[in-house]
Amino acid sequence: MKNSIRFLTLSIALAGTSASAANYAIEARGDAMGGVGVVSANFLTAPFYNPALTAIYRRNDDVGMIIPSIGLSYNDEDNMVDDLDTASSLLDSSNPDDIAALQTSLDSLEGDQAKLELGGVVAFAIPNQYVAANVFGKVYTESFASPDIYTGANTGISPDADTLVNAALSTVNAVAIGVTEVGISFAKYQTFLGQHIAFGVSPKLQRIYTYVYSANLNNYDIKDVTENGTGETMFNLDAGFLWFHGPLRIGVAATNLVSRDINTIAYTDTLEYSYGGTTYSRDVDIGYAYQMRPQYTIGAGLVADYATISVDYDINEDERFTGFDDNTQWLRVGGEIDIMRQLKLRAGYKRNLAYEDSDDTITAGVGVSPLNLFQLDIGASYTNENSMGVYLNFLGSY
Repeated sequence: MKNSIRFLTLSIALAGTSASAANYAIEARGDAMGGVGVVSANFLTAPFYNPALTAIYRRNDDVGMIIPSIGLSYNDEDNMVDDLDTASSLLDSSNPDDIAALQTSLDSLEGDQAKLELGGVVAFAIPNQYVAANVFGKVYTESFASPDIYTGANTGISPDADTLVNAALSTVNAVAIGVTEVGISFAKYQTFLGQHIAFGVSPKLQRIYTYVYSANLNNYDIKDVTENGTGETMFNLDAGFLWFHGPLRIGVAATNLVSRDINTIAYTDTLEYSYGGTTYSRDVDIGYAYQMRPQYTIGAGLVADYATISVDYDINEDERFTGFDDNTQWLRVGGEIDIMRQLKLRAGYKRNLAYEDSDDTITAGVGVSPLNLFQLDIGASYTNENSMGVYLNFLGSY
């Protein structure tokens, strides 16, 4: 019996808006190929792309395991962190030149947004001709932070005084969601009217945590986003279908078929600032809603022994947190060339169609298999100068 044990010892993705937001799969091969997987994933990673692929395996694949993979993505294409540092250093200044710079900094912060993602997966697959199965677990978090710049100061003293009050009563608001999933994928391959098809489902339990946080510009720390949290447990379901003829494959995957509306903790934070003998105040209402809706993705590609090319397209737009520009609708394209089972060359492209002005992401990577004793996957992505990523997997077969 062949035991295929997959060690994903490190998968770090310092990516931007293009990270793993749609499927939250942490896997260097797919990430290097633009994030595709609906028809190009394997029986080990199937639960994270398309459950039907659990039933597609080689004859000598008897059991497989993904040992914990981890991933991190960070996006600050608006330079929010640098703008915050500048505003914080200027906030208590009385130098007229610094006050002018502070106003410029506040203007720069308008509309900024930063995003942080963390994730990891485990899986244990048992392929067989009856009902293939893959027991999996997945954890991921998303955190969004955005400044709320106050512009209502009217001190009657001077424009500089208005700038100081506006800055003191401005905040950075953050919201985060953490999802833990445990489930099992069941899949079956069969021929129907002479056609090769596979279908699968993944019933799973989800524990969903939400957190909210707000702070002044000069004492904000994203690590404190775990304050004011709540959680709930729910059942959900993924499903997938695959048709193939030779190397040609067409598939569709549906994620989170049970819809949920999740509300964070809501509260009001009162800010006060004294200047020129007068105390100015402002109430900041904190609270968000998160929409978990079914996500449908269609994929098509050619998957052969020594070459793969695939395209994934999200049929619907995924709308999540209210108050943040975090909608996604991905178009992904990726390919792989296998050179004598020793070297794999990969490249990909992806674009978020939810926003016309979003930057495209290009990806690339290699897989090295010296004498087929183990495999090392390396991947990278580039969206812009503030949004790049690297990925690394170590794979072993026994």
